[in-house]
Amino acid sequence: MLVIGPYLRVRAGGTDAQSESHVVRDAEARLDEAAGLARAIDLIIADAIIAPISQIRPATYIGKGKVEEIAALAKSLDVELVVMDCALAPIQQRNLEKELHAKVLDRTGLILEIFGRRAKTKEGSLQVELAHLNYQRSRLVRSWTHLERQRGGFGFMGGPGETQIEADRRLIQERISKLEGELKKVQATRRLHRAGRQRVPYRVVALVGYTNAGKSTLFNRLTRADVQAADMLFATLDPTLRALTLPHGGKAMLSDTVGFISNLPTQLIAAFRATLEEVLEADVILHVRDISHEDAEAQQSDVDAVLRQLGINPDDSGRIIEVWNKIDRYDAEQREELLNIAARRPEDHPAMLVSAVSGEGVDALLAAIEERLAAKRTTLDLSIDAGDGAGISWLHRNSEVLTKELHDGRFDMTVRVDETKRDIVVNRFDAVPRLSA
Repeated sequence: MLVIGPYLRVRAGGTDAQSESHVVRDAEARLDEAAGLARAIDLIIADAIIAPISQIRPATYIGKGKVEEIAALAKSLDVELVVMDCALAPIQQRNLEKELHAKVLDRTGLILEIFGRRAKTKEGSLQVELAHLNYQRSRLVRSWTHLERQRGGFGFMGGPGETQIEADRRLIQERISKLEGELKKVQATRRLHRAGRQRVPYRVVALVGYTNAGKSTLFNRLTRADVQAADMLFATLDPTLRALTLPHGGKAMLSDTVGFISNLPTQLIAAFRATLEEVLEADVILHVRDISHEDAEAQQSDVDAVLRQLGINPDDSGRIIEVWNKIDRYDAEQREELLNIAARRPEDHPAMLVSAVSGEGVDALLAAIEERLAAKRTTLDLSIDAGDGAGISWLHRNSEVLTKELHDGRFDMTVRVDETKRDIVVNRFDAVPRLSA
């Protein structure tokens, strides 16, 4: 197969019009990422080239001369698939397939193929199929002979009937409607699970970040779990929840989510909204960055853009902790320089330096998570009759019990509660806020 990077030339003093990011991406890094996406589904790459363009052509995306050049290269290498690292309109994809005499896949189609391979759970499979059908629906152009046939209509006269392309669109729409119904049930189930966690109550910490930033490795390090973690794009697709033990014995739930990527197809954002609701509902979000990557700044900007699409403010320092991962790839001098850069950041936007592989910095990260979670809750002192089993049970279910000591037939307790339950505890148990030291 061939990987083609049809990237718009960057104008002096301007930005790349193809990128939504404010950070201009290096063309070689973008091509390497596209090749990595192809390798993620075991495609054999015959060649990968950058095709700089001055403007997007409505018919073929790239210019006629470049099309002829790629066609000659495809023929000489005898390739059957050409991947274009851009979003192609259906007509552009059809025209390129005619000119190149090979199947053409754009960036969206390639990512959908990867997600199709990675989905393991029923939920993941439903989400991928929904995204794929929405994508396929727009690709039903008259490029194949079977789409020009007609089926007879109803009644005695028959009439023009239903063309094959119309039938295909109808069947796809019916399947989409069915999948959307099934995913609504998934969302309802997730809401029940979240409601259950809130009653326990466990706070939720979500990992987000660019694909291959090391989220799953960090997830395993923090929870001592065994989630698949590999040096490949989109190694993890299906969401995972595990208990997270905080430094002072408190508990939280840690959620590992699908990785983000530049120009993430809108179909995937819509289809995976049920999964990403874990991020929307999270008390603390860890934005994991591969700080050693040459395009780390651009990747951060891409993740911020997706968070905004989800309705999350990436500058919300009270909720988001930036985690600079893979510091083990730096030598001592480089690491010291990185620490100095982090130290100069604003106090309300700190960066936690960690190595998910070696465990360096993980204790400090856990302490920061605990501090953020505690900041969102109120600590109360109260005294309750030891015979009030119902009240004690309620406190254990609806608050985080920090201390519990028996004195003269009464339990002196210190609990931590959400703002939503603060007044209930104060009024029912005559609790008083603990004064800061």
